[in-house]
Formats: sequence, C-alpha cells, structure tokens
Amino acid sequence: MCQIERYLKATPAIDCETISIKEKAKSLTEGQEEVAEKAKCLFYFVRDEIKYDPYSPLFPLHASAILERRSGFCTQKAILLAALARAIGIPSRLGFADIRNHILTHKLADLLGTDLIVHHGYTELYIEAKWVKATPTFDLKMCQENRIIPVEFDGKNDAVFHSHNLDGKLHIEYVRQHGHYADVPLDDMIDAVIRAYGPKFFELWFNR
Repeated sequence: MCQIERYLKATPAIDCETISIKEKAKSLTEGQEEVAEKAKCLFYFVRDEIKYDPYSPLFPLHASAILERRSGFCTQKAILLAALARAIGIPSRLGFADIRNHILTHKLADLLGTDLIVHHGYTELYIEAKWVKATPTFDLKMCQENRIIPVEFDGKNDAVFHSHNLDGKLHIEYVRQHGHYADVPLDDMIDAVIRAYGPKFFELWFNR
C-alpha cells in the first residue's frame, strides 16, 4: 500500500465506508468537479451543521455516530470531516496540537483547571498534491455569539484558528504539535488528558 492510499482506508473511527457517511458526502458534493470545491462543501457542513460541544462524551468515537448526533468537540468534528473526505476519494488524516485558549469560558476553564487544551484535533486533506490543514471546530453561530473570527477554508490553504478575536483580544495560541495520524491515537490522547487534567476529569468525560 502506498503512503497516500492508507489515508483513504476506513478505520474504526473514520468509518468512511458506512452508508450514512458515503451518502452524505455524495449529496454535499453533488455537482462539484474540482477537489478543492468538494473539500470546501464538506468543511462548511461540518463546521456549521455539526454543533461544537466541548462537553460531548468521548464515546462513541466514530464518524457515523457523530454525524447522527450532529454535535461534537474538536476531534470528533475532525473525524467526521476526514471520513466524509475519504468517502469521496480525498485522502485525509488527523492532526493534533496543544493549544492555549485565552478566552476559554469560565465554566470550561474551571472544569479543566487551565486554559490549555491538549490534543486539540483538526483535519488534514490532500489536495492538489499537498496536505492542507482544515479546522472545522467552531460553528458559525457559536463564533457570532462569542465574538470569535470564524475559520474559513478555500480548499487550497491552511485553515487554522485565528490568534485574536474580533475585539483584538488574544484568543488561540498553538503551543505544541503532535503530528498526524491515519486514525485516532486514542491511547496517546487519553494519556495526555489524564496528565493534563487528572483521572477524575477523564472518568467524567468517559461516563458523560
């Protein structure tokens, strides 16, 4: 198997062969010929039609379940975008980074005990012979309600969080990159969460 082909295969989390995923990807991109345009259609569906929910339970952690629930946190939304892309032949993978959210809500900051988000997940899509980052985390409604600059995607250039919000306040700071994966590095992600926030948080997250 060549390097790119592995990013087209179904995995436990990126279940791109599931009927619901294949049908949704096909309907979203119907009439589009260019790969970049297809990728844009998928991105904006996941960004805006899948509600951002930082309190979403960890499991089930596969794309078809996230599509059905219509909500999820960053990694869950990245998984769904990756699955939709693979379903129509666009190679995709998951990227992870530690980020600092300087305007994190008090509720979430109190729960985590910090403004550091470990193993924030995003998607990378292979378009026109290069990997492009796509971050569909914050939906448009959530951005408008919280004065956040929405992440826009043109299908050709990296789409990552903005460093400041609409009021000029420091928002997202990328602290550390963890590389990219063909599927969710679940053990690494869980270990990072426990180290950062403690086992009680993980138990709460797991049992929500």
